[in-house]
This record gives sequence, C-alpha cells and structure tokens, in this order.
Amino acid sequence: MDAGTRTVLVVDDEPHVVHVVSFKLRHDGLTVIIANNGNRAFDLACRELPDLIITDFQMPGGSGLELATRLRKNKETAEIPLIMLTARGHRAPLAELAETNVRALLAKPFSPRHLLGKVNELLERAPQTNAGRHSAPGTYAP
Repeated sequence: MDAGTRTVLVVDDEPHVVHVVSFKLRHDGLTVIIANNGNRAFDLACRELPDLIITDFQMPGGSGLELATRLRKNKETAEIPLIMLTARGHRAPLAELAETNVRALLAKPFSPRHLLGKVNELLERAPQTNAGRHSAPGTYAP
C-alpha cells in the first residue's frame, strides 16, 4: 500500500482528539482532512472521497451515526469504511451500526497506536477511492 496516496477524514468536535489523531496519521504518511461536525464531514466526504473516515459518535451538527447512515445511502460514499470513536460507557446502537459502513468501534480514551493499526488494517482491505486527489501527505482543512 502506498500510504502517501491514501486520505483519511477525521471528524471530531474535540480539537485535542483531532490533533492527536491527525498527527499520528500524518506521521504515518497519510493525507488528513478535518471536519468538526457531521454535516461538514458529509460535504467533505462527497467532495474529497477519502479512503477512510474516523468519526466521533457524539458531536453537534450531525452525529457520527447520522454521518455514517448518510454516507452509506450516497452512491459515491457508500463503500468508504468508517472507524467510530465513542465515549467510554456510551453504547452505539448495534442494529443501526449494522446498516452503515462502520468497521470498528473504539472507546475514548484510545491508544493512538491501536487506532493507527486499525486504520492500516482497514486501508489494506479498502479499495482506493481518491487516487491522485492529493499529491502529498499532509492536512487539508478547507
């Protein structure tokens, strides 16, 4: 896998989570796009077609579950895999998650190393959706 051509959309309303996750992903050579709510993330996902999305479960402007559901119903984004971050003790509705492309649930606080391992595992299995959209690893946050 050529990590430099893979893009991950990170969606969270907590700036420190976005910073930690983005830093770890960029350090691994991935391109990172950032959104702080579900509505903005949906727009970015439709425009940029990231290879993977990491989203918080609870956030303003559309929850992670609402985002995952909207992405699954959209032809262009239906196959993008997601990792969902949840607050410890918060239960994501498994029946509703089954109707999405959420491939992993991680409880906060999480190990950035474990998250990166899960990202790489999912990217190895996922087809590349945005080939050539970004020329170099980094961060893109319009």
